[in-house]
Amino acid sequence: MGRFRSALAGPGLAAIAEVKRRSPSAGDLRPEADPSALAAGFERAGADAVSILVDERFGGSVDDLRAARDAAALPLLAKGFFREAVELRGLREAGADAVLLLLRDLDDAAASRLLRAAEELGLDTLVEAHDVGELRRAVELGADPIGINARDLDTFAIDRRAQLELVESAPADRVIVAESGIAARAHGAEAELAGAGAVLVGSALMRARDPGARLAALISRPLVKVCGLTREEDVAAAAEAGADLAGFVLAEETPRRAPRVLTVPETMLSVAVHVGEVTDDRADLVQLYGRENGHRSRDGVLLRHGREVAHVVDLPWEEQDGEHLERARATPGRVVLAGGLSAKNVSAAIEQVRPWAVDASSSLETAPGIKDPARVRAYVEAARCS
Repeated sequence: MGRFRSALAGPGLAAIAEVKRRSPSAGDLRPEADPSALAAGFERAGADAVSILVDERFGGSVDDLRAARDAAALPLLAKGFFREAVELRGLREAGADAVLLLLRDLDDAAASRLLRAAEELGLDTLVEAHDVGELRRAVELGADPIGINARDLDTFAIDRRAQLELVESAPADRVIVAESGIAARAHGAEAELAGAGAVLVGSALMRARDPGARLAALISRPLVKVCGLTREEDVAAAAEAGADLAGFVLAEETPRRAPRVLTVPETMLSVAVHVGEVTDDRADLVQLYGRENGHRSRDGVLLRHGREVAHVVDLPWEEQDGEHLERARATPGRVVLAGGLSAKNVSAAIEQVRPWAVDASSSLETAPGIKDPARVRAYVEAARCS
């Protein structure tokens, strides 16, 4: 296992930050981009690896790779359209730890030849697939990691739904990288829950005033959930405040029952909250509690397409528990921390538990199911500043 794959194979969602001056689909992105400064900034911001476009069609060159190598210790991925082993040798000499191989442009014989050449040179490979057939080929070639691109390189259209379906179907023993279309925390979180071990982010960073700060914001945790939403204007307020998850309670016995799962903006994921059984699965995620004594159980699970992806650690129904945070901290895996959170205590709770997401509802209301935009904003800001 080389440096590049090792950097992506750890716990949590890894991030590959990309340096590119332009793209064929969007034109100029950052013509004056300095790969040295950007690579160093991405390293400070928490990137696990940096991707460098070395193809002139993207305004790049091998000199950009050399400059990034001099500035940052992170693993570097060289991206281009490579067909010959001699190209890989030159990239290795310029400081690359890994190279991109596009199955769209390579038949199996050529891909196998390049995979062998990369291994001999001590290079990792990111073998990129875009459809079911290419993913099958990547798996059969023994590729690891495998990149799944949401962008069709012929039409340049982005289809994140199709990408997520491929991520979900990929073998669990391979590191899967979701490429393209990552422009919000929710996008990365959805790829992670589908099974991706890493995301590659390029255009969103190159368009940002401060690419390092933009990267740090995209990969920051915990995610912030505003629950008990019943009105479109409250969904809009949560989105404007920067929340990542919008919760809609569909259990019949609650005064916060939503009429349905409301439409959420592209920057958010919808979460349908159920007690006992799932009656409406049209949300991106389902938060499911058992039913005990006519009310929800203490804890629940977060589901994606029926598969458990996180534990919801909550308070007992209408009760307090002094050991709540300690119990949450001891829970393995992804934790959604819920119960009694507000702008006043969420920062301290995050500091103690380090959850994957935090969830608040009643503390943000003026009446059951009616949110106060100022309280929502204060809660999100407090969670972000942790």
